[in-house]
Amino acid sequence: MIQETLPSEVMFEQESARLAALYATGILDTPPDSAFDAITRLAAKHFHADAALIGFADETRFWVKSHWGEVLREVPRQGSLFELALAHDAACQIPNLTEWADSHGCWRHVPVRDFASAAIVPVRSQDGLVLGSLTILCRQAGRALSPSELQTLENMAEMASAQVELQRLKRITARQQTRRAEAARKSTANWPRGADLRRALERREFVLHYQPEVDLASRRIVGLEALIRWRHPERGLIPPMDFIPAAEETGMILPIGDWGLAEACSQIRLWREEDPRHASLRVAVNLSARQFLREGLADHVDSLLQQSGTSSRQLGLEMTESSLIPNVHTALEVLAGLHTLGISLSMDDFGTGYSSLSNLHSFPFDVLKIDRSFIGRMTDGDQPLQIVRTIIELARVLNMDVVAEGIETREQYTLLRQMGCRYGQGFLFAKPLPAEDVSQLLRLPGRVLPDPNAAPSYLA
Repeated sequence: MIQETLPSEVMFEQESARLAALYATGILDTPPDSAFDAITRLAAKHFHADAALIGFADETRFWVKSHWGEVLREVPRQGSLFELALAHDAACQIPNLTEWADSHGCWRHVPVRDFASAAIVPVRSQDGLVLGSLTILCRQAGRALSPSELQTLENMAEMASAQVELQRLKRITARQQTRRAEAARKSTANWPRGADLRRALERREFVLHYQPEVDLASRRIVGLEALIRWRHPERGLIPPMDFIPAAEETGMILPIGDWGLAEACSQIRLWREEDPRHASLRVAVNLSARQFLREGLADHVDSLLQQSGTSSRQLGLEMTESSLIPNVHTALEVLAGLHTLGISLSMDDFGTGYSSLSNLHSFPFDVLKIDRSFIGRMTDGDQPLQIVRTIIELARVLNMDVVAEGIETREQYTLLRQMGCRYGQGFLFAKPLPAEDVSQLLRLPGRVLPDPNAAPSYLA
């Protein structure tokens, strides 16, 4: 085995130090890293190699972070070329891989077994510890680099080492920023506390703003999303991201959420009384994970509808993918109960990284809402555009409506219409507005907003 070529057993202390330096970089158990791609590409082309790869090894595995040529993700560390570089703590060459593997009794890992010669140089930590290696592979047997060429390959490995150090420093900086943010949060006396939120609820300081959802073809307002704000007497209008996390932590999210549902139902009734034609208007309310998963939610919503005299078809409920994942069975039961009431159900922030796709066809959703992060990147290249197109097609196959969130430019608006997206919302049409301002919009002929392609939105 390779260990027989070592002058002595690698000391436990040395390996511990190496692993500690490796873990400090945070590069293990992560996908291949494009930051190293320029180096592997340069190495392969400069030396006319058939493949090149950069990888890092923990106790048992060699993880490939970048490759050029043959695709390789990970291999067992034992018997790998990395151990040769680690044992010699220097650059190594193997002109004949077959003879070398046979003489050392090593299994030649795919795709290494498809090559005839190799050169390996260590990738080191700032302290000089061997964390990984840069390897070039050739199908030509007997291929060997000259001393100057080997030095060039080592220089390329130093470039990879610098990238590793940069990632380590970024990780340290991120931790420092997190600690500073936490310290800043604590320095404000943990505001808002549960008592602050309870007092705000009692004093009716919470308000709902409404953002129109429009038919992209006609620009007609077909619905509204209710968004909570805190009108603080001293701090002014506070956005939800500044108090909803505290509401979740303190348990106040349930009474605040109940207030939001009741307020939306009352406002629906007021708009319908103002103009009976608004009976087709739907108002969507966001549910937190704690609201969504509590027992008796469907009964509670049904009671609110009856008390306010609101039709179930005018109420929509939105929940994120993350609220479904912890308990899919419970989620299915809750959604089934709400669906029975005739309420429109929307999956909010769709596509933001959770794995609910396999269960999506089982959930009785009526609407998929494409997360604004995808809409914002649509004009950055083909991949973001393809993601949006895929979600639109997925919704079509599942017989769901799709709403694009965060439309801010005319180009985004045009692209979405071309892809067949029927509904959307965003600052291009209107920002979230108080109920009285929304009432003015609803008085527009046919509830049709001005064409954003013809003139800048007067509301944005």
